[in-house]
Amino acid sequence: MARVAVIPGDGVGLEVMREALRVLEPLNAASGLGLTFEHFDFGAERYLRTGVGLPPGQIDTFRRDHAAILFGAVGDPRVKDGAHAREILLGLRFGLDLYINLRPCRLYADRLSPLRGERAIDFVVFRENTEGQYNGIGGFLKAGTGDEVAIATEVNTRKGVERIIRAAFAWARCKGRKRVTLGDKSNAIPAHQLWLRTFREVAAEYPELEARHLYVDNLALQLVQRPESFEVIVTTNLFGDILTDLGAALVGGLGISASANLNPDSTPLFEPVHGSAPDIAGQGLVNPMAMLLTAALMLEELGHGGEAVRLERAVQQAILQGQVTRDLGGSLSTSEVTDAVLGYLGLRAG
Repeated sequence: MARVAVIPGDGVGLEVMREALRVLEPLNAASGLGLTFEHFDFGAERYLRTGVGLPPGQIDTFRRDHAAILFGAVGDPRVKDGAHAREILLGLRFGLDLYINLRPCRLYADRLSPLRGERAIDFVVFRENTEGQYNGIGGFLKAGTGDEVAIATEVNTRKGVERIIRAAFAWARCKGRKRVTLGDKSNAIPAHQLWLRTFREVAAEYPELEARHLYVDNLALQLVQRPESFEVIVTTNLFGDILTDLGAALVGGLGISASANLNPDSTPLFEPVHGSAPDIAGQGLVNPMAMLLTAALMLEELGHGGEAVRLERAVQQAILQGQVTRDLGGSLSTSEVTDAVLGYLGLRAG
């Protein structure tokens, strides 16, 4: 048995999690996957009531007792500066040392891309997830004055850089990919020379793979001009955050963008990347496909690759048949999209 922690969170996170469980629970029963789901109410409502995002010791509990965490979204305008979102989501990423943020960018139907013509877009971004400029190191001097200074320190360690680069190369070899591309800014940021040196050293251990280095601005340009030339991209925390949204735009938007936060020695966390979208929450408008594709990533990581492929293909079939929400040009509601996916899986809608 594998215990999955379920955290719907805020806004549309509650809706897309409900749809994911409508698929996962019958799939679990029909295929005998042995998954159990334990629900947690971590989010804005609890934070506003208690002032606590994650209870003390919760990260250790997840690490000890759960095979995976399935996460919806956090963010609520009632919480000033998104304090609870940082405490919960960044707390889990950093506390569980989930140094790999894996973001697939795959085009399921040509009509979804803003690019012209037929495209074979299918690449994965390995974003470093625990260092860079998202560590909170820095601050303000003379705040609110004409002499104000704001400092944010970027942290890159040999350990952190090497392990994300190794993860990218290992995944490429395992999946039969042929090219790994590093995106950095080592021509302008001296600290990024650590990335380039390490990339070249690790690449030498994978002679069958083409190792390509691009400055991140050139990489962004080529993603738009020649997205088919990319298979695996590895990059920093900040650059990965930006490039993955660009990748999402190339294949249809955040409504079909899944992600996994991984560490082979810790409890992984899986989340769609569209955020809590409070402006459309509770209206049946949110696209559940990002959450369903995220669930597929979780199934693969838990050793159920066959079911993961089945779920992804069912989502693609719904896209090809136009059974989608309005963000993808359709007219279906959130639950109607899930009904369609369940149909392609051969499972009863409930």
